[in-house]
Amino acid sequence: MRMFALIWTTALLFVTGTPAENQHCVNGHCVTLTEGELAAEVGLCVVIPCSFTTASDFTIRAIVWYKCETTKKTCGDSDMIFHSNNKNNKNLQARFQGRVLLLEPDLRRNVCSIIINDLWESDSGSYELRVKGLLNGTAEEILFYPRATVSVKGLTQKPSVMIPALKEGKQAILTCTAPGLCSGSRPKISWTWTEAGGKESDIPRSIISFRTEHLTAVTKRHRSTLNFSPSAEHHGTKITCKVSFKSGTTTEKTLTLNVNYVKKVQISGNRSLKKGETLNLTCSVESFPPSFVAWTKRNCMGSLIRNQRSSTLVIPDVRAEHSGQYVCEAMYMERPLLSYVNITVGLDLAINCGSCRPVLPWVVAGVSLSVNVLVIILISCLWNSRKKVKPNQEDRTYMSLQRTDTSPEYEVIAQR
Repeated sequence: MRMFALIWTTALLFVTGTPAENQHCVNGHCVTLTEGELAAEVGLCVVIPCSFTTASDFTIRAIVWYKCETTKKTCGDSDMIFHSNNKNNKNLQARFQGRVLLLEPDLRRNVCSIIINDLWESDSGSYELRVKGLLNGTAEEILFYPRATVSVKGLTQKPSVMIPALKEGKQAILTCTAPGLCSGSRPKISWTWTEAGGKESDIPRSIISFRTEHLTAVTKRHRSTLNFSPSAEHHGTKITCKVSFKSGTTTEKTLTLNVNYVKKVQISGNRSLKKGETLNLTCSVESFPPSFVAWTKRNCMGSLIRNQRSSTLVIPDVRAEHSGQYVCEAMYMERPLLSYVNITVGLDLAINCGSCRPVLPWVVAGVSLSVNVLVIILISCLWNSRKKVKPNQEDRTYMSLQRTDTSPEYEVIAQR
C-alpha cells in the first residue's frame, strides 16, 4: 500500500485540482471513484483513481476497463481499453494499446486505478469499470456505476529549466525537465540558443545528453542536460528548451542567460595638455555584474570621483601641478582592477591678445629706449674695431722702407 500511496500522490500532479471521491455499492460490491471530471492535458497522462470491495464469497480474476460514449447505457466488448489478464492487447481498442497500465498489479489489494499515457483530446469521455471473478464457483462479472469522466485539453504546462550561476570560462550544466511524470513514450527534448542578433542556433562546443529516471513502476521523469563553457558572448542572450510529445504537441520555455564576466579596463582621453586646457578622461569596464569605477591621483588621498560602469574625470583650467599619474580602479565583485595613465601639462607659448593684460606706456617706452641704446653701443664697437684693422698711407710707406728685401721695386721707392 505504501507503493500505491506514492504512485497516487505522484499522480495528483497530472490532474488539475484535487478531486473528491465517492463510494457506490450494489449487492455488497462497492467501488470508490472520483466525482466530477478529471482534467488532463494533451501529451501527458491521467490517473483514474479507483478502489473496490466485493462480497466475501467473491474471488477476483480480472479487472477490465472500457471507454465509450456517455450516451451508451453500457459499454460493449469493442469498447475495451484494458484487461489485466490480456498480455497481448487482444480485443483492445487499437489507439489505447500499450497506453493503459494498472497502478497496482496485485488484484488482492482491491486497487483498480489506471494510468493512461500519451493523451489525445479524443481520450476525453467516460470510463467504465468491471471486475470479473467467481461467485460461489460460478463466473461472475460485476459492473460498477457510475463511470469516471476524463476531460483532455490543450497542453499548458511548460518544461522546468534550471540554470546555475554562470561564470565566464567555467563549465556549466543546464537542466531541462519535461512536464508530467508519465510512463508513456519518451518525449524529444531540444535546446536552442538565440544570439544577440536574433539568430537561432546550437551553442558551439556544447554537449547535450538525455536521461530518464524511473520513479515508480509507472512513473518516469525525463530530463536533458546542456553542458557548455559560458562567455561574455552568451550574456543577455536567450536559451530555449523545447519538449515534443508523441501526439505532436510541443511546449517550450525560454530564459535569459546572465554570465558573470569582466573585460579589460579601458581609459580614453587626451593625456598631454597645455596650461589652461581641460582634462577629460573616461575610464570604463564592461562587466556583469556592473563594476564600480573610481579615479585617484598618485600621492593624493581619497577618490576624485566614483561611478558605476563608467567614470569621467574632468579638471578645467589645468596647471603644472595637475601633471602626474592617475589611477582608475574598477571594483568587480570585491576584486580590484587597476589601470594607470600619465598626464603632462606643458606651458602654452602661443600669444593670445584677447587674453593679454593692458601694458603701461612707460613700460613700453623703457623697453624701447633700452633696445635703442644697445643698438648704438653695438654699432660703435663695430666701427672702432674696423678702424684698427685698416692702416693709412704713411703706415704703408713706412712699412715698405723697413723691408730688407732688395728687389728693384723697393729700390725705386727709396730714391724718391
